[in-house]
Amino acid sequence: MMITLHYLEDSRAQRILWLLEELKLDYKLVRYRRDDATGLAPASLKKIHGLGKSPVITDDGFTLAESGAIIDYLSQRYGAATLLPARDGHDWWQYVYWLHYAEGSLMPPLLMHYVFERVKRAPMPFFIKPLVGKIVAGVNRAFLDEQIRTHLNFVADHLSCHEWINGSQFTAADIQMSFPLETAMHNPALADSFPRLRAYVNALQARPAYRKALQAGGDYRYGPTN
Repeated sequence: MMITLHYLEDSRAQRILWLLEELKLDYKLVRYRRDDATGLAPASLKKIHGLGKSPVITDDGFTLAESGAIIDYLSQRYGAATLLPARDGHDWWQYVYWLHYAEGSLMPPLLMHYVFERVKRAPMPFFIKPLVGKIVAGVNRAFLDEQIRTHLNFVADHLSCHEWINGSQFTAADIQMSFPLETAMHNPALADSFPRLRAYVNALQARPAYRKALQAGGDYRYGPTN
């Protein structure tokens, strides 16, 4: 049976589409648009998975959500020879670390920053807006800005002596790391502050399978600008 990817625009589903192209697998793409008012996934996704989020895949009658789990599943089932390191050494556990670090440590402060910026821009009475702006700025100064830069410095230091996230071999962990780093480099100030991360993201986005995924998925706000 063909793999089906339930694909929400401008979401983590982009990297699953990329992985399918890297693995040269046949797949069916079911597209979902975000709600114009809320920016959230449509309710129709709950028919596929109870949380109503994307990505979700179905493969041979099996439904799986969570991008990390999907990447692990597809890589181990279809890409062990090409996208995974050998299991008999430290490279394997480095791979496991980065696979979990992307969403477990790097993404949360980036997501919190995104949410607070949306709150700041949300419609509200004019006399409340300055107060909300001060609260958001205070949270950014006191916590989020430092956390984000700590994590980006950590990844940049690691990549200063590695071609890919797991060393000299491109692995599925690079695909998992792509989304948080793309969202970070979408901020021009961060892109200018972390040239090694910008170069790494550019290298990811230059891969032929990544470009094929863009053609299949359509507009992607965090994708390459050229």
